[in-house]
Amino acid sequence: MTRQASELKPILFVVTSNPVKGATGIPTGFNLAEVTHPLEKLQQAGIRVEIASIQGGAAPLDGLEDMTDPVVARYWADADFRHAIANTLRIDDVDPARYSAVMFAGGHGTMWDFPDSAGAQKVIREIDAAGGIVSAVCHGPAALVNARRADGSLLVAGKRVAAFTDGEEEEVQSTHVVPFLLASTLNERGALHQDSPNWSNKVEVDGRLITGQNPQSAASLGEALRDALLA
Repeated sequence: MTRQASELKPILFVVTSNPVKGATGIPTGFNLAEVTHPLEKLQQAGIRVEIASIQGGAAPLDGLEDMTDPVVARYWADADFRHAIANTLRIDDVDPARYSAVMFAGGHGTMWDFPDSAGAQKVIREIDAAGGIVSAVCHGPAALVNARRADGSLLVAGKRVAAFTDGEEEEVQSTHVVPFLLASTLNERGALHQDSPNWSNKVEVDGRLITGQNPQSAASLGEALRDALLA
């Protein structure tokens, strides 16, 4: 039996509040395509989405926006979307019981403020405990490296995951900029990171954990999340 979108609680998208790459001073933030591409797939299916960030308020963009991308351009021109990313919910103020799933978008900024966010950990733990879906794309899985289930076990242990690879980090010359290598750290936490060639469209669905490798995977992640929610 399939569910109707009208029966679902909203999905919570979470973006970074961190605007710089550590001590480098290089601007960063969240990746706009990694929000807009999944958002399009969910909204087309009638699924509601709300956007939060670690600190709330205006969320910083990573500066790599591709306005020739028609999906990015359309949302950037949409007043309601612009209002949502300028007025994000504060993750610590969010009630996880209001949502059927959470999706952590990427952008390098996540590497500094996602892993140790108590609010993000609470959202993950409670949505997972309620039988909801936890999802993330690109650097968004930085939120998962320290995430634990209600029983205290690591969320990613024994799970197939996709995330920004060490090879991709090397290609964008950020290996020594980020505070840790995401794919390697997920493996250290017991995850089974699925390494694919750089910039592959790669999504892993392992039970109620759905992850994508990079911006190229964002639309497919949205489709996988949509299909899981409506199953």
